[in-house]
Amino acid sequence: MTDSKTQPEQTEQEPAVLHNRRAGGVTEIVLNRPDKRNAFDDVIIQQLISAITEVDADTETRVVILRSEGKHFSAGADLGWMRRMADNSQQENLEDSRQLARLMDCLNHLRKPVIGLVQGAAYGGAVGLAACCDIVIATEKSSFCLSEVKLGLIPAVISPYVVRAIGERQARRFFISAEVFSAREAEQFGLVHIVCDDIEAMNARCDEMLQQLAKNGPKAMQAAKDLVFAVSHKPIDSAVIDDTAHRIADIRVGEEGQEGLSAFLNKRHANWIPESN
Repeated sequence: MTDSKTQPEQTEQEPAVLHNRRAGGVTEIVLNRPDKRNAFDDVIIQQLISAITEVDADTETRVVILRSEGKHFSAGADLGWMRRMADNSQQENLEDSRQLARLMDCLNHLRKPVIGLVQGAAYGGAVGLAACCDIVIATEKSSFCLSEVKLGLIPAVISPYVVRAIGERQARRFFISAEVFSAREAEQFGLVHIVCDDIEAMNARCDEMLQQLAKNGPKAMQAAKDLVFAVSHKPIDSAVIDDTAHRIADIRVGEEGQEGLSAFLNKRHANWIPESN
């Protein structure tokens, strides 16, 4: 990795995070520091937060793709950034950590479906990014590592998302051991949903997923994502039962629910489905 002193110049010349619009209401958020293996620092964290916040508010965006340029998804924390943090006070480190926590929260609660594409290494905080995506597609050569303890640190702010993705039992092992695990293992743990032969196959599978999502009501997908958060890890008590009854009743009488039911009953495509589908 290059020294952090060169970074401000590079950042001014080319953004660390790209924001690309594609056809069909798809927006890509792209980590764009392949020379540094897309490593995290305060600049890339802030640019990711800005991109996610912008795309969340964009009414034209229906689906978000999170991906990276280069051979690796992200190698984790940038060495120059870690050097600076080691010299900072506890309060400065707290403020810095809160920004990373904000990034994870923004991505996790982004109101549109998020597809994460993982190639190469996904280390440290990058595992947190993957855990915050709704659908993760990786390549056979992708590798994952919660490497923080090797540096005498812990994967603190990403832990709520990673533990929910891979489960407490696997987290207890890999948080402590810092072992590298494969894409197939990540699939078994629940972090990755689909493993493809290579990047070309991964991109093709992503296009297939985009076609699948295009058939679904945009507001319904948002409501379905909210529903998972509402019921996950909750006791199935009267409050949850009543809440779910209200959710389906509300969406049935809403504009999109009415259109979807009408299209189904009349054997036609709903108005959100592109003609090509």
